[in-house]
This record gives sequence, structure tokens and C-alpha cells, in this order.
Amino acid sequence: METVLITGAASGIGRAAAWCFATHGWRCLLLDRNAAALHALVEALPAAATATAPHMALPVDLTRGAEVRIMAAGLPALDAVINNAGMSDTSGLPIVGHGDAQWQRLVAINLEAPARIVRAVAPRLSPGARIVNVSSGAGLHAIPFRGAYSPTKAGLIAQTQALARARPDLGVTVLCPGFVRTELVQSLIAAGRLDPARAVAKIPLGRMAQPEEMAQAMRFLASRDARVLSGQVVSVDGGSSVFGGSATVAPVDAAPVALEAPSSLRVVGEGAQIWSGIAVNPAGAAYPGVLDVSPLACADSLQAVRAAAMRFASEHREQASLTLLLPPAREASWEDAGLAAAARMLVATLACELGGRALRVNAVEVAPGQSPEALAPWLRFLAGAGAQYLTGQVFRPNARPEANGKLQEERQDDQT
Repeated sequence: METVLITGAASGIGRAAAWCFATHGWRCLLLDRNAAALHALVEALPAAATATAPHMALPVDLTRGAEVRIMAAGLPALDAVINNAGMSDTSGLPIVGHGDAQWQRLVAINLEAPARIVRAVAPRLSPGARIVNVSSGAGLHAIPFRGAYSPTKAGLIAQTQALARARPDLGVTVLCPGFVRTELVQSLIAAGRLDPARAVAKIPLGRMAQPEEMAQAMRFLASRDARVLSGQVVSVDGGSSVFGGSATVAPVDAAPVALEAPSSLRVVGEGAQIWSGIAVNPAGAAYPGVLDVSPLACADSLQAVRAAAMRFASEHREQASLTLLLPPAREASWEDAGLAAAARMLVATLACELGGRALRVNAVEVAPGQSPEALAPWLRFLAGAGAQYLTGQVFRPNARPEANGKLQEERQDDQT
């Protein structure tokens, strides 16, 4: 039985994550300032696998270093840490109109607290443990009149990537949700700071996400299968981070399929036999995924991506995913650099155009010597029903992910 620590667990995405992990057999250590909500959640969760290792409620104020250190000293070994706690600003004031206390609280929660947690729990991390820091799409683009929200979320992305470099023995990723219907988003809507119709108009998939969709992504990133993604940003945002159109997106009325629904994965394109072991063929109805490997064997990756998308769109009317395998960007000439970048932008453009049909398009860059077996868990998740809010992204998995337990033990006192 694996153990996960989740901050900000009393509501929203954190609460959904607790349910997701517990339902799949994890022991959950839940941290939040809201003690009553935490205890109620622990009582409601499916029981942990053993009576001697129950779920735990840990009421802690993340801005108080002493509380965090005392809490961490009593923890069992941790297989994963989800730094989910965060807050926004609903005042609508420009930054120059913020008081020091208001500004510093956002900095303390969104940027300083994740680092404080990692330092405090470092001695409790199991070899190869995973850390998932939850940033935001606001960390990729400036959102005005939200105070320190965008700066702190951008800072958390950089902090996560620096931690991944400093601790190659761990699996460290940053999740950037888009618009999710949580209590935080509802408060922004109620305060007049967020117009849901205008928000959806910039989401290629035509809807906001549910917290459970972020929880699914967290659970994968907290698994050992995610080690190939250490140091990377995973934007689960319906394509909003890659959308740049001036026209609005129409809302999509069709409900997504169940996140736990069976998913198929069909491998197509020249060289498909090498990747055939990744294919998934469940009995009965399944969410259809296509893995097109043809760009790997084509000198013109831009044309290969276009041709693959045309085949995919002609075969699927709605509710399906296309995952493309791309060769690494070549630096042999400046012309090659332009072609590779064009192919990657085409992935994002296709995602924006096909999102209204709930068709998703993503790509994974395959490094030389990277084995299909190492990428299989990620490709299956990316193409499946559990990743229905993930589109328009190009990922570059690590060629040789490290999970060195000995190095972890040597670095237990590291204060990054």
C-alpha cells in the first residue's frame, strides 16, 4: 500500500484527489487548515488497506513553519506528495493597490508553502518518491487584477523544475489545471471576477473541467509510471493554454464519458509494429484512442502530422483522442528547426479546431533509444478516458528517468 500526502485536501481538487487515491487503495494523509472538514472527509473515505495504517487528518497552517515541521516529524514513509493548497485574490484591485499583508499571504501559500513542505518531509520520502506541485494556467499567462496569483504560480513552475534538477532521484512534476469548477472558481464567479461564458469561450474543448479530472491526472503523476515526466509541466486545461484565436469557442453540450471508462488504443502508421505492444483492446465499448507513429518515419514531420490528423478526423466524429509520436527536434540546419516548430504548433492548432467535437490531439517526442515499454503507461493514460481534459500539448519525456534510491538517501538533508 502506497502513502500520499495531499495539501489543501478539505475542498475542491484536493478533496477530489483524496477520494481518487483512497478509492484506488492509497493511504491518504490529508492536510488543511479546516480541521472539521478534514476529519469529516477522513471518516467518509474508503478505509485504508490495513487498520494499522488508517487515513489521517492533519490540520496545519502552511504559513507557519513550526507547525509544518512538527507535523512532518510524525509522518510515516511517503511515496508521493501533492502540493495542492493554493489561493487566489478576489478583490479585483490592481497590484499597486494591494496592501502588504494581502500580497504576502498569496506568496506564502502559493510559492513558499510547497517548498516548505518538501523541505520538511524530505527525510520521510521513500526512494523514488514522487512530488506533484499544482500550479495553474495562470502561471503560463499573466492574469491581471488577481494580485500575486500569476506571479506565484509562475514561480511554482520554475521552482518545480529546479527541484527536479536538484533531486533527480525523485519524480517531480507540475500540474497546471485550467478552469475547474471548484469552490475557488465559484467564488470568483460570485464576485464578478470570472464570467463562465467568457472563460469557456477560450477553451477548445468547450467546457470547464470537474475536480475529478484533475484528481485523475494527479494520481497518474504520483505513480511510478510518471517518472519519465520528471521536471515537466502537464497542462490539463482543455487546450486553453494553447488557444490564441480571436473567435470564441462554442460550449460543448455533450457530457464527457466516465473517467474510469475502458479505453482502447490503436497503433497506426509506418513502423507501428515496433509500438504494437502499447495497443489496448478491451472487450465491449471503450473510449477510442489512436497512437499514430507515422511522423517518426517521415522526413517532413509537418506533413506527417497533417496527414495523421486528417485520417483521425475522418474516422472519428466525436469523443476520441489522437496521440502523435514525433522525432526530437533536429538542429542540423536552421530550416529543420523551423519545420519541427511548425509541426508542434500544428498539434496545438488541431487541438483548438477539433475540440468542439471532443476530439483531443497531443504529441509525445521520442528521444533516440527510448523504449516503447518505458513510454507505454504514459501513452495509455494520455490517450485514455482519464485524460479527457488534456489536449494540445507536446511532451518530451526523459530518455533515461532516474529512480536512484541510494542517491535519495544521500540527499535526505538536501534543503532545496
